[in-house]
Amino acid sequence: MAQQSSIEWTDATWNPVRGCSKVSPGCKHCYAERFAERWRGIPGHPYERGFDPRLVPEHLLDPLGWSARRVIFVNSMSDLFHEAVPLSYIRLVFEAMAAADWHVFQVLTKRAERMREALSLLPEHLVELPHVWLGVSVEDVAHGVPRIGPLQESKSSIRFLSVEPLLENLGTLDLDRIDWMIVGGESGPGARPMEEEWVLDLRRQARSSGIPFFFKQWGGVWKHKSGRELRGEEHNEMPAMSPYDLPPRLVRRERTVRLRARLASVQMEEVTAG
Repeated sequence: MAQQSSIEWTDATWNPVRGCSKVSPGCKHCYAERFAERWRGIPGHPYERGFDPRLVPEHLLDPLGWSARRVIFVNSMSDLFHEAVPLSYIRLVFEAMAAADWHVFQVLTKRAERMREALSLLPEHLVELPHVWLGVSVEDVAHGVPRIGPLQESKSSIRFLSVEPLLENLGTLDLDRIDWMIVGGESGPGARPMEEEWVLDLRRQARSSGIPFFFKQWGGVWKHKSGRELRGEEHNEMPAMSPYDLPPRLVRRERTVRLRARLASVQMEEVTAG
């Protein structure tokens, strides 16, 4: 069964990797770490290792079993391009996304340079897929904005910016080859404030560049109280979805068998090493 999501810009989450480590100020109050560490040391729980990075190959084939079409946030509890994830496993994740092409996959990272490197090493048939969207987090000027360049240089049909948590005025952004912008404030314990003028400036830049603009939330300790309206209006714009239809059951079964064989061929040496 797909893991349904309360995240406003997606339908479901899929985590073939669990766990991560902090790389920038946007990670300070990470919701995923807070959740995972609650279960550290509990035998048999998916997060018995807390937020330590680990591969989860037993969930690699999950999307092929979901017949209803979904927009899927990949690794909501991790980062596909974390240093602990072998390139061979990143390729397997892309093979799974390629096989489950009736879904739309949203891959978000704070490790933009490794993403660019990994994509440059993937075979041509696995890059620039219309149903696989690649994005980077852009929380501030010093750490977030520099991720935009590697994203623009990466092979992808859809490139997006997740400007969340927005921690300061980002100034003028280079939005060339950017196809979508999400903006939101930080939520939960210790949430840092976001100014309306920062959001309005990003909306102006997105509209000037013809980029769909999605305002996720104001955030705060109690995010549902602050809501999602910007100047009295919700902004839910998204790129056009992939044109692929659900394949016949036999085709899906063949793709699953083929991918299971691929997983088995690298599992002993690579996947268990994670």
